[in-house]
Amino acid sequence: MTLRLYDTMAREKRVFEPQDPARVTLYVCGPTVYNYAHIGNARPPVVFDTLRRLLGHIYGPDAVVYARNITDVEDKIIARSNETGESIADITKKYADIYNADMASLGVRAPDIEPWATQHIDGMIKIGESLERKGYAYVTKDGLYFQVDQMDDYGKLSGRKQDDNEAGARVAVDEGKRSPADFAIWKFAKEGEPDEAIWDSPWGRGRPGWHIECSAMIKAELGDTIDIHGGGIDLTFPHHENEIAQSECAHGETLANYWMHNGFLDMEGEKMSKSLGNVKLVHDLVKDWPGEVLRYALLSGHYRAPLDWTRGLLEQSKTSLDRIYGALRRVWGEGEVKPDDRHGVREKLMDDLNTPLALAELHALASEANKAADEKNEAAMLAVRNMLVDAGEALGLLSMTPTEWEHGGDADETARIDALVQARLDARKNKDWAEADRIRDTLKAEGIEIMDGAGGSTWRRV
Repeated sequence: MTLRLYDTMAREKRVFEPQDPARVTLYVCGPTVYNYAHIGNARPPVVFDTLRRLLGHIYGPDAVVYARNITDVEDKIIARSNETGESIADITKKYADIYNADMASLGVRAPDIEPWATQHIDGMIKIGESLERKGYAYVTKDGLYFQVDQMDDYGKLSGRKQDDNEAGARVAVDEGKRSPADFAIWKFAKEGEPDEAIWDSPWGRGRPGWHIECSAMIKAELGDTIDIHGGGIDLTFPHHENEIAQSECAHGETLANYWMHNGFLDMEGEKMSKSLGNVKLVHDLVKDWPGEVLRYALLSGHYRAPLDWTRGLLEQSKTSLDRIYGALRRVWGEGEVKPDDRHGVREKLMDDLNTPLALAELHALASEANKAADEKNEAAMLAVRNMLVDAGEALGLLSMTPTEWEHGGDADETARIDALVQARLDARKNKDWAEADRIRDTLKAEGIEIMDGAGGSTWRRV
């Protein structure tokens, strides 16, 4: 099988060929940590976690070097600090921890490298000095700016011509700029900004521009040229376009050989926005839905296509996972699980991460499991169990045992319900039917179904 990925730069699918199969480099733009992440923010981590799993299967898990940054200096962080009185360090630590915990609940594995922007200020300054020395940057009263018209192929990623670029959409306005499209490499400190967001530089005290951060972190952690650079489609311009400009003009090397971008996530057919009041936070969603349901929903559409986030999508995803886990339960059996990759899930992922077709293959495996269980074919049951577990791992799903899934995956909650089920059993033994019925009705009201059998009582969420 050959891995083919859609390259935004080439505007077509390309066979993936890493520079070094023993060191496959992947960089994904991470969060700006000043608030909770919404579900749209979770789409890139889930998409590129799935790609990382696939690359690890192809080249070996130790061969993949995955970096995802933390932006811990930015206007919105400073504004939050001024509003709350909290230090920038406290704000960024708090929300970075929350972000990582929220992503972990969706089955997103921690990156191999998590560079923080403020740890790479020196590298940003060095790139700025190189750009100024080579004639790509100039100083205004507000800071150091990149002069876009000095780069002949600026706009090659987004397809935007220089004449199309105007101020706005995170393109800062400065009367001293030579062109509205020129962007900040270094911003001079403004009155009232906290000292912890200000550093010395050859041009004056201040802080880095947004785009220079990723350029510096990529160079420091992965090198001048990386294999894959990923992020949301909204970052194509200006962020990724400006990363390319800075890095390639400073270093004289291609920044990334493949560019991948995931599509937008809408809410009930509308754009997600605070003004519409339809922003859904991951931190809240995981209180009402298992993390695997959210991940399944995010993978249900092709990563490059827009995805409409609805309650119906979540309910359908939950039903699908219930079916697959139900089939897995029927073939679970005894003995060690030995993942088996003789299935079609990764074959579908090799075609530009086609997760809808990969999920269809997962459902086909569930049907095979039910057939083997119906026929009581123990050899087939064991084989399909191992394939289901392996296929689930490829997608970041089926991370629980069937019992853990049915119990909701919360160890403390499982222990509480187990205790109530045992208390009901004890009441029945003592012929305290009223107490037994009370416990049963209490659990039923919580959506817990008790199943009595010759071997005792078990339960599941319904």
